Amino acid sequence: MKMNILKKILFRVILPIALVMNFATALMAQVGIQQGLLDPNLSDEKALLAAPHLNTTIVKGLLERRPFLKMKDLNAFLSQSLSREQLTDLYGKMFVHLNLNIAPEDEILMIPGVGKRMLHEFLEYRPYQTLAQFRKEIGKYVDEKELGRLERYVFVPIHLNTASDEDILSIPGMGPKMLHEFKEYRPYKNMDQFRREIGKYVDSKELARLERYVTLN
Repeated sequence: MKMNILKKILFRVILPIALVMNFATALMAQVGIQQGLLDPNLSDEKALLAAPHLNTTIVKGLLERRPFLKMKDLNAFLSQSLSREQLTDLYGKMFVHLNLNIAPEDEILMIPGVGKRMLHEFLEYRPYQTLAQFRKEIGKYVDEKELGRLERYVFVPIHLNTASDEDILSIPGMGPKMLHEFKEYRPYKNMDQFRREIGKYVDSKELARLERYVTLN
């Protein structure tokens, strides 16, 4: 009898609260949830080899050249080996996150399925303050499924001095230790300070990758 009561409490009270908390966390995140989209700057060799049209030679080149700080740089490297059709197919499975506020038009158009009309909508609402704003505005033009697909490709930079733990942890590759370091040196006066302090813990390549996701503006 008691067990049945506990089960009812679990499904009627505790479970809905957990779902709401998970949803709230997703809303706070400033980087689109990957949902199976590979990050070429973080994915291991095995995962990259499983991506469409990538072979051992291409993957070796990716690993040697990363991080790719711009989608344009990744595209330039891959274009040496893959056709336009193959690239479009690949970008449905692997992509470098685009900064919603500064990504150039040609990079936005690399997102599979994005044409001139959707490009216009992406640009119209700049500057984006949050990823929730992107969901609200772009959600006027596409359904929930397509919105979720598009969201995987983008991010809004987090503010170094005010970002929540959830926002910071939404940065790909971020863990509890680096979260602590990000917060330890607050308030940051300028980006040089960020580079100097976080550069104590990571090499210059990783520092440049992390810097893409943060701002003091």
